[in-house]
This record gives sequence, structure tokens and C-alpha cells, in this order.
Amino acid sequence: MAGPHSHADHAHPEHDHGAHGHEHGHRHSHGHGHAHGPVDTGDWRYGVGLVVNLAFVVCEAIAGVISGSTALLADAGHNLSDVLGLAMAGGAAVLARRAAGPSRTYGFGKATVLAALANALLLIFACGAIAFEAVRRIAEPAPVESGLIMAVAGIGFVINLGTALLFMKDHHDLNARGAYLHMMADAGVSLGVVASGGLILLTGWSVVDPLVSLLIVVVILLGTWGLFRDSLNLAMDGAPTAIDVAAVRHALADLPGVRAVHDLHIWGLSTTTTALTAHLVHDRGDPKALLAEAQALARARFGIAHTTFQLETDVMPDCPDC
Repeated sequence: MAGPHSHADHAHPEHDHGAHGHEHGHRHSHGHGHAHGPVDTGDWRYGVGLVVNLAFVVCEAIAGVISGSTALLADAGHNLSDVLGLAMAGGAAVLARRAAGPSRTYGFGKATVLAALANALLLIFACGAIAFEAVRRIAEPAPVESGLIMAVAGIGFVINLGTALLFMKDHHDLNARGAYLHMMADAGVSLGVVASGGLILLTGWSVVDPLVSLLIVVVILLGTWGLFRDSLNLAMDGAPTAIDVAAVRHALADLPGVRAVHDLHIWGLSTTTTALTAHLVHDRGDPKALLAEAQALARARFGIAHTTFQLETDVMPDCPDC
């Protein structure tokens, strides 16, 4: 992974304006700070995971038909959903690098959020399909070739675990976290199929397979809920869960000379980059220094990479936050 890099912060000196977006006259200045977090240059991981898992899906589906195992077919369908998830995640990572344009001034970083949300929904859908098949098999158990099931599922476990490990260190990125959860879920499913195949081989109880599948579905759903909640929050332009908005407000208000903070907005530009805008009412004689302090505070204490501050010298009568 490439290390972080940043553009130089810049600030505009204080100057007079007759009016601004709130339609009230006062002296104010604007400051912008841009610093980017780690850039994801690991698209090769999505490509490797996509090719290897797609090849395995084909082999597993063929093995499911040969062995008469609906468990292998269901697992192949689940793996296919993860292949699609990896394709979306990789595509989003590429889009996130595209430069901003005249109409998309923030670029394509939001694609990573949408991909994370789609991955969560896809995983939930896959769990529903697995649960439906498991319930059907409890009602209508059928004999299967346990040895072939265990061998194919064992290979699947190794492939899925290896792919998941590629994304293990990137939990700060919802997109990579989605890929990690997908592949770990597949590894768990494959391991469950191996275990159920072993029990069926030893006992002849084919009902073990769907029961184990239902247990795995519960585990997957518990792990997916956090991804769904966080990605939906970012898609709605909510503040990332790791950032305490009240703490940011208090920290800005505690800067020397700041008398009030209002119109504070914090949201995710992507799964790794956060933006902040705020109005700071102050009585400082050195607005450039205040801008620099506010930008440094946001970066160092809260990891907020993109900041825009408006400095004001008068408290507005219609400002409920002041």
C-alpha cells in the first residue's frame, strides 16, 4: 500500500464581503485544507480474487452436479455472489482514483461507499438463499457423496481464506472490509460444508448439512450488520462512526479566539476520506494562523482530510448554533 501524501493547505486572508450564502453582511474569510489518506493501489488483489474465485465457482458447481449435493451448489451460488462483490469493489476502487470533473467536483470516491452498501445487501441476499435451501433440505434430505463434498469444500476453504487475508489489514476502508467479510464468510461456509460432510460420512445423517448451513447463515448476518449500517450511514452523508461530531465541535470551539462554531458538517467523501465544513466566529487578529490551527486540528486529532472553514467576526442573530 502506498503511504499517505498531501497537498499543501491554503488559506485566504480575511476580507470584506457584502453578503454570502446566508444573506447577512459581515466580515469573513474562507480556508480550505486538503490532505489525502492512504491511496489504495492494491487493485491487483481484487483481480486475483476475482479470477481465482470465479474458476472455483465453476469447478464447485460441476462437482455439485456430479455428487448430487445441493450444499455444494448453494455454496457455489454464494461464492458467485462474492465474485460479483469483488468485481464491484475493484471497479469502485478504480473509479475512486478518477480526477474530479466540472460536474462531479468531488470525483468518484462515493463509488466506494455505494459498492460497500451493495456488497452488504448482496451478502444478506445470499444468506437468505442459503437459509431457504437449508430449510428445504431439512424437509427433504437426500443422500450425497460425502467424500467429494469434503474435498471440494476443503479446497474452497483454502481459496477463500487466502483471498480474505489479502484484505485483512484494510478494515479502515469499508470497501476492503466488505471484500474481507465476503471471503471470510465464504471460508466459514466452506468449512461448515467440510464438517457436515465428515459427520454425514461417519453417521449417515444427511440432515446435518442443512443444520450447519443455518448456523453459518446466522454468523454471517451478525458480521454483515456492521458493514450494512456503516455503509448506509455514509451513503446518507452521515459522519463516519469513528468520528465524534460533538468532540470536533468542542475542539474547534476551544481554539484561541474562537467564540462560536456553527454550520458544522462532517461526511464521508469515500470509505477512507472524510470532509468537514464549519463557520468559526472569532476575534483573532491573525485569521491565517487560526485557519492553519483549525486545519491541523482536524487532521491530527480526527483524521479529517478535507476541510473548509469560514471565519466570521460577527455572531448572526439567526444562528441557532452560535
